[in-house]
Amino acid sequence: MPFRIGLIGAGANTRSMHIPGFRKCAGVEITGVANRSRESSQRIADEFGVAQVFDSPEALCASTDVDAVCIGTWPYKHREYTIMALEAGKHVLCEARMAMDLAEAEDMLAASERHPELVAQLVPAPFDFNLGPTITRLIDEGALGDILEVTVNVLNGTGLDKNVPLHWRQRADYSGKNVMTFGIFTEVIHRWLGDHADVMASGDIVISERPDAESGKPGPVTVPDTYVVTGHLKRGSRITYHFSSLAAGANSNGVTLFGSKATLRWKMGDTAVLQPHGGEAAPIQADPGTDRGWKVEEDFVASVREGAPVRLTNFVDGVRYMRVIDAAHTSYVEGRVVAV
Repeated sequence: MPFRIGLIGAGANTRSMHIPGFRKCAGVEITGVANRSRESSQRIADEFGVAQVFDSPEALCASTDVDAVCIGTWPYKHREYTIMALEAGKHVLCEARMAMDLAEAEDMLAASERHPELVAQLVPAPFDFNLGPTITRLIDEGALGDILEVTVNVLNGTGLDKNVPLHWRQRADYSGKNVMTFGIFTEVIHRWLGDHADVMASGDIVISERPDAESGKPGPVTVPDTYVVTGHLKRGSRITYHFSSLAAGANSNGVTLFGSKATLRWKMGDTAVLQPHGGEAAPIQADPGTDRGWKVEEDFVASVREGAPVRLTNFVDGVRYMRVIDAAHTSYVEGRVVAV
């Protein structure tokens, strides 16, 4: 009998990554879809050959023709649909970011723990699939010495044009306390360096309104378009994040690890160099057999079929990064250092 997937929400990532990924898995069928409207659901069904269109996520979760649910909505529905699916006996693959805030993420984790027989997986941050395991090994082996400081810069000018329509990531009612790619990079940092100890955040909403894509009328921007978070990791290192959609022309995007013996510079595109103090920078090559590539759907199916533990990314690790997002938001609002 095939393993049957139902789609709740079918945005860009679902269409470009999840549907093709599931189709590559032997014995897997996408049997149903429930998007924001029946019309949009029908378009997805017609385009991708999905057998059933459901009028609601509730109907999809109740269907005996669905074994697992892929939740591709914006964060504002992740908690509701994840818990609904788990309570209905469905395995869950949920899009990142995990939830609107820490409380919702903890509710999702609690629901998964009530159903240990079901797989609950988050779509992982994919940026370091190639070099991440090698970087972690170098850190653990002491190639950098003590990690003294970490910087994360994600700067671009995508938000400079005021006429670009309001995106869901610029709306707190859809994205919650998530800001730009802060959660994604927090997840990467956790893989390499472990948990955060404290954070202090500051941000600005520079362009305060944009045209709504549906109505064409101005809508308020309620998520910062420039955001700086600094603090400490539990290992003692200072860490500073800088995110901006207003900083066009930046050429230093990526993560830099400043160690007592060497500096490691990782860039978007998953390339990196290691430079010993007083020496030349040398490219880092991935250790043999560690480059994962995109295997999100394959991993999810394997966890269901074989009982393989979820590694990228389980709900426990999702709560870990949501804890940082939540603490930074509290700091942003209250103007103080917040323990994580």
